[in-house]
Amino acid sequence: MENPVILETRNITKDFPGVRALDSVSFQLKKGEVLGLVGENGAGKSTLMKIFSGAYPSNTYTGEIFIEGKRCVFNGPKDSQGAGIAIIYQELNLIPELTVAENIFLGREPTVGKTDIIDRKKLFSRAKDPLGLLNIPLPAQEQIKNLSIGKQQMVEIAKALSYSAKILILDEPTSALTEQEVEVLLKLIDSLRARGVSMIYISHKLDEIFKITDSVTVMRDGKTVASRRTAELSRQEMVSLMVGRNIEDMYPKKAAAIGEAVLEVKDLFVSHPFLVGEKVVKEVSFKVRKGEVLGISGLMGSGRSELVTSIFGAFPADSSGEVYVEGKRVRIRSPYEAINYGLGLVTEDRKLYGLVLGMQVGENITLTCLEKLSWHQIIMRRRENELINKYIGALRVKTRSSETVVNTLSGGNQQKVVIAKWLATGPKVLLLDEPTRGVDVAAKAEIYQLMDNLAGEGLGIVMVSSDLPEVLSMSDRILIMHEGRMVKELQKNEATQEKIMFYATGGK
Repeated sequence: MENPVILETRNITKDFPGVRALDSVSFQLKKGEVLGLVGENGAGKSTLMKIFSGAYPSNTYTGEIFIEGKRCVFNGPKDSQGAGIAIIYQELNLIPELTVAENIFLGREPTVGKTDIIDRKKLFSRAKDPLGLLNIPLPAQEQIKNLSIGKQQMVEIAKALSYSAKILILDEPTSALTEQEVEVLLKLIDSLRARGVSMIYISHKLDEIFKITDSVTVMRDGKTVASRRTAELSRQEMVSLMVGRNIEDMYPKKAAAIGEAVLEVKDLFVSHPFLVGEKVVKEVSFKVRKGEVLGISGLMGSGRSELVTSIFGAFPADSSGEVYVEGKRVRIRSPYEAINYGLGLVTEDRKLYGLVLGMQVGENITLTCLEKLSWHQIIMRRRENELINKYIGALRVKTRSSETVVNTLSGGNQQKVVIAKWLATGPKVLLLDEPTRGVDVAAKAEIYQLMDNLAGEGLGIVMVSSDLPEVLSMSDRILIMHEGRMVKELQKNEATQEKIMFYATGGK
């Protein structure tokens, strides 16, 4: 017998000034089912989640929501929680200084008698029930700040279970997790499904969608364009539904003319910023040539990001070794010096390190080259606007204007702004740390095309990535790191996912 429908939306339509964010969105979620919700950035997923959470009250949209056949009206988060919905956001909503138990029951703490004094013994005792459902050791008295991101996410799930949530919505739940933490989370989802908890799983990582979901709803341009059983869809079909066209070749890498070495690193050591005597990068040497895409792979914690940020002069620790740009030895002690030597760094976390979120698109693009655009410390606005418009056009940044605040753009377009910022400096070498993390399929394809074009123009590219198909398809050579060391170099024609993982996990 087929499971009953627990959540149903009918013709949800939501407008913002000049934009229809949701257009007659309808789908069903069944009891004990994991439904994947996929679509490009800007497809309407976040707006729909805010409706489910009660952040957008019922008088701001049209359409109906039914839970277990009963029509529901959400005018605030308490209405949503009362109906059995809990949302685990990508950016966790916990208080670091409080304990696990205090975060789970925040605002609902048990008190002593009729006083306002928190009954701490009862608080920690009550936390055992939702924590016990997770099947992983999580001490109720531990402060949140002492937990890994993966365990913090488990606390958020325990908090949701403490509300007796029937429906869990997980928004990009693995974006900041290690591979091991991802496996723990996916096992937990399996166990919750077995208990009858229904889940909506939002992710750009299609491998996870195929691995964990029972069915998939695809959104595009504010509409639901398909709802299918996951097993009935191929990866190519899902991508085509998401972007509205066939992407025959996600990875457009063409063979470029490889020139002389543009960047060389010899015997680089980088100290750990907090642990005295420890090294996060150990005796690393490599070259990248003009027109070459050099991929760097390895597990999280292998020292990949620390390597490229230290080369750029941005890692807060001592380093030793030699760096050469176009054959000339240079000493880079700050990002300012790195820029002057022709290096650019697209950081792993664009929101924290790549952009000034409250500033305009154009202002972000020219942040790195204001000296070139100034005369006696006065910015020449005409030249600045020409440069801004050049890169908005070249990278096809979807924005209403150059004066749009960058935080309002989709993830893929924010990433294009970060890349534009570095291209505006006229770099010789572009260091890319997880260049497609958190962007949708179509934006990935555009970034790959851009990388291919830049390599064709003679730029040297170093790409750090956890996405093995990306590394295999876009790299001319692949270097593999393990515990701070460069342990293996593979040529493109000999590299496989199995070989990369063998060496990345310490294989000899």
